[in-house]
Amino acid sequence: MLGMAQRKVNFDIVRKIGRAFPGVEESTCFGQPALKVGGRMFTCLASHHSAEPGSLVVRVDFSRRQELLAEAPDVYYLTSHYVDYPGVLVRLERIQPDALHGLLAGALQFVQTERSKRPPRKISRRQ
Repeated sequence: MLGMAQRKVNFDIVRKIGRAFPGVEESTCFGQPALKVGGRMFTCLASHHSAEPGSLVVRVDFSRRQELLAEAPDVYYLTSHYVDYPGVLVRLERIQPDALHGLLAGALQFVQTERSKRPPRKISRRQ
């Protein structure tokens, strides 16, 4: 609607969207609010000094990251710190809630799929 102020996305909205997915829990990552599934982070506020203030880190595979960066470089970006990490930085003030919902759903699926591909951890028992 014309004349109505658009609601900016912040971590409260991220939390509301993320908590609607099954198995998601609130936590922290590097001292910042985070959402996890099965103990694994799929999104959190960016804590590294190279990220712009008000940025979110969202776990995505490298090919999806390239697509996002090409589609909307005003919303999605990367710094050298995050290049080798399967994720993308998101400018919260520029993303629409429906796009955020889809992005978080994809991140959740990525983390769950990534976990299922890992071999089980070996537990060492000391005598």
